[in-house]
Amino acid sequence: MAQPTRLDPQADPHAIAQAARRLAEGHLVAFPTETVYGLGARADQDAAVAGIFAAKGRPSNHPLIVHVHHADAALAFAEALPPVAQRLMARYWPGPLTVIVPRKPGLAAASAGGQDTIGLRCPDHPVALALLREAAQLGVLGVAAPSANRFGRISPTRADHVMGEFVDDDLWVLDGGACQVGIESAIVDCSRGHPVLLRPGRLTRDELEVVAGEPIGWSRPEAPDPTAPRASGTLLAHYAPRAKVRLMPEAALLKALDGLIPVLAGWHNPIPKVAAYSRSAWAHRPVQPGVIFKAMPAQATQAAHDLFADLRDMDALGIEEIWVETPPDESAWDGVRDRLLRAAAA
Repeated sequence: MAQPTRLDPQADPHAIAQAARRLAEGHLVAFPTETVYGLGARADQDAAVAGIFAAKGRPSNHPLIVHVHHADAALAFAEALPPVAQRLMARYWPGPLTVIVPRKPGLAAASAGGQDTIGLRCPDHPVALALLREAAQLGVLGVAAPSANRFGRISPTRADHVMGEFVDDDLWVLDGGACQVGIESAIVDCSRGHPVLLRPGRLTRDELEVVAGEPIGWSRPEAPDPTAPRASGTLLAHYAPRAKVRLMPEAALLKALDGLIPVLAGWHNPIPKVAAYSRSAWAHRPVQPGVIFKAMPAQATQAAHDLFADLRDMDALGIEEIWVETPPDESAWDGVRDRLLRAAAA
């Protein structure tokens, strides 16, 4: 039976070169970025990209992000780089930013989900950059890589997460440790004359506008821009654990718990029914019958770093629901709030 193979670049000096060769041959390789782990295939071969859609169970019209090792390499896929895209790339590449630009005709149609635009990113992770450079030397123009998980589920931030997702697949996994950022890149559409934020990440819209030098619109999960190109990770229902996610303000969450805990006072099932995930002090309470309490970090950057791993840990308990305190209505929390809104919609 096929199973994933873990490669450790720190222990094996040939691991990255071997993984690059596998990409060049048209196979899939999972690799770390600063945001999440990606499931990669060479973007310049539609047949190789088809393997991503098959492995994830992802619709083939849902576009992927193409990763390149340098801004100059983006020119292989872009018919044009609008000035606003160039400004953003100059400031944030390598880094957790994807720009959507007009696609060069005849190239990477599968990666683009058939659209005439394409999402491009240069990741800020030493393993990812080394892999992309090695692959480029073998003729790979860029690597298409959505998150390395089954479609619609929680993104992986450690190699173990990837191994658990594809337990029966012949997949090579480059282990680069835990991802630093923890949620996916911000996506800015630069293809239509006015930039629009399609997905927030660690970078906030305010930060991006300063560099863009012009206002940036925002296609929110609850009010998406119908004219925007399709983009990775922007479906309303996404990033979901098996347990049902429910978002509540702190007061509503406490009220719900006050009603639930007495009902479960005699709970003898070894599997908790509900997990409560909150920034508030009460989240440090000890386990009660049928309910577990998990503290969400109080700082937005740490909350983003921990979010997917925490959801996976709670989901692994076999609970029915995860009750989450709604993040603050502050720009620093936009990326976390976006992921939780989409997880709750699943």
